[in-house]
Amino acid sequence: MIEAAMIWNEPNNKSHWDPEVDPGWLLFAEMAKAAGQAIRAVNPTLTRVLGGISPIDPVFIRNMADQGVLDHVDAVAVHGFPLDWNLWQIGEWPAKVEEIRAATHLPVWVSEVGVSSFGAEEVQAWGLGRTAELLIGRAPRIHWYSLYDLPREWEAMTRHREAEGSSYYRHFYMGLLRQDGTPKPSLEEFARYAPDLGICQWFHFEDHRLDEAVAWLRRLGVTHLRTGLSWADRFRPDALAWFDRQMAALAEFQVTVTFCFTPEHRGLMPHHTSPPLVAQEFADFCAEMIERYAPPRPDRSGRTIPLIA
Repeated sequence: MIEAAMIWNEPNNKSHWDPEVDPGWLLFAEMAKAAGQAIRAVNPTLTRVLGGISPIDPVFIRNMADQGVLDHVDAVAVHGFPLDWNLWQIGEWPAKVEEIRAATHLPVWVSEVGVSSFGAEEVQAWGLGRTAELLIGRAPRIHWYSLYDLPREWEAMTRHREAEGSSYYRHFYMGLLRQDGTPKPSLEEFARYAPDLGICQWFHFEDHRLDEAVAWLRRLGVTHLRTGLSWADRFRPDALAWFDRQMAALAEFQVTVTFCFTPEHRGLMPHHTSPPLVAQEFADFCAEMIERYAPPRPDRSGRTIPLIA
């Protein structure tokens, strides 16, 4: 079942939102508020989460508060990869969470945290255990990124691709499982901490790994899963058939579903990072997905059941 709806992904990261088109995140704030209102109108009890931020930046959170965005979400989230991309050490994780707690009264989730095996698989396994020790008990949700390595035939969702050097190629080594589905040492390490650690796994359109992924999630004892439904994919032929299949396969997990990615023909610029031409169109997509996959659940008395605080 869907326990939460996340509005966008890494909005303060230029790989997911174009700051040149939207300096100050004014257009993002308009879109996020419209989405939060639309989700609440369909399901008044569903937890709404501001898209996990990367880098972890309290100034951005205060900006969102000043623009009224935090009035339309129930939690905020952070993403961190200190052994791969961030300019801070893994032991600073508690302090990073506290920086955001100091900027808002809302709960702070860790909706993506991971370590690549780009340098060595043993480093990933060590980093997973150290991350678990530092974060379990400090955040209501912790989603490890990810279950699978990204297939090398695909592209990572980042704007500059190979121009980023080794930073780009690390995207392809974040999984507990290699591209061919064989386990890395970190898989056994992860199993020690489930279900306190959840998983963040993005599924591409008609992803061939879906059924196998569900089997692995069961085997690992995962209960909390974060994934996404792409607004851009909504315009593909048979999009709803794929969405239906994906969400039915994941129904046994407590799912945080992330809504993001601008269709090229609906953005100010022809790119998935672009602000939309009309903010309400993204909000309407969010409402459609909630109506389809997360309508309110009445109890036997007819009252609506709250999901999570």
